[in-house]
Amino acid sequence: MMKPIAVTVGEPAGIGPELCARLAGYDDLPPLVLIGDPGLLAARAAALGMEFAAPAFDPARPAALSVLREPLDAPSRPGRLDAANARHVLRLLDRAVEGCRRGLFDAMVTAPVHKGIINEAGIPFTGHTEYLAARTGGHPVMMLASPTLRVALATTHLPLKAVAEAIDARLLERVVTTLHRDLARRFGIASPRILVCGLNPHAGEEGHLGREEIEIIEPVLARLRAGGMDLVGPLPADTLFNRDRLAEADAVLAMYHDQGLPVLKHASFGEAVNVTLGLPIIRTSVDHGTALALAGGGRASDGSLRAAIALADAMRRATAPG
Repeated sequence: MMKPIAVTVGEPAGIGPELCARLAGYDDLPPLVLIGDPGLLAARAAALGMEFAAPAFDPARPAALSVLREPLDAPSRPGRLDAANARHVLRLLDRAVEGCRRGLFDAMVTAPVHKGIINEAGIPFTGHTEYLAARTGGHPVMMLASPTLRVALATTHLPLKAVAEAIDARLLERVVTTLHRDLARRFGIASPRILVCGLNPHAGEEGHLGREEIEIIEPVLARLRAGGMDLVGPLPADTLFNRDRLAEADAVLAMYHDQGLPVLKHASFGEAVNVTLGLPIIRTSVDHGTALALAGGGRASDGSLRAAIALADAMRRATAPG
């Protein structure tokens, strides 16, 4: 019997709590447990002219929607960040991870957090991906998935000047291996075909615009191809993302954040899902940030959150025995 999916409500001043409160209005979602402050959820729902009522989470009494209470550390107003709630935000993640590892939840879905205010509170934090990896012992690979495209990243939240130094054979082999394995394990793709971007313009122009493709990327891909992986590249990123090429692939591996994600978000913003591969648990998230300017106004779309829940549900079903 499948367990519920945990949903963390994210930064309390952002749009996460109101998007989560809206989930009570849908009858086509899998069983969910919202992790957050029930009073905050009720207040955000009331601001939208909605009622929010959900029972406390009880593993012995499953419900379509319940709440695992994690109280705020300070009152919260829409659009106004407060560093006093930074540790509250991280406790939401910790409780979701703990529940997944104990078998209370089959997966976790995260509403957006605000990296800046967590760091202002004196807590080093670069993002969900790295935080969850540290808590689970995983080796994360960040991938965004839309109905028509999947883009994974060799490096994630690094300054551009640090990217080339970070890409070495060990990192690239781990990322490609994780991507290939989880496309099979989590997405049910028996023999994934992956398109791999070069790092430099024109994939290095045969060494005239950089030698990373010749000295690092191609040797790694050659070794992994010899082991049976279907890998194409390194390819110039400016011509890789065309319809014909993508139609023959299951995923694209970009070398850095802004090489691949602008293309995907241009095509699918609001419908895409952020997936963390390489963890012992299933985790998906929205493709947007806290949108402080929209918080409390009822104008933010819940499309990406519902897509993240649907994908987490599909991933756990693909992973389930039998």
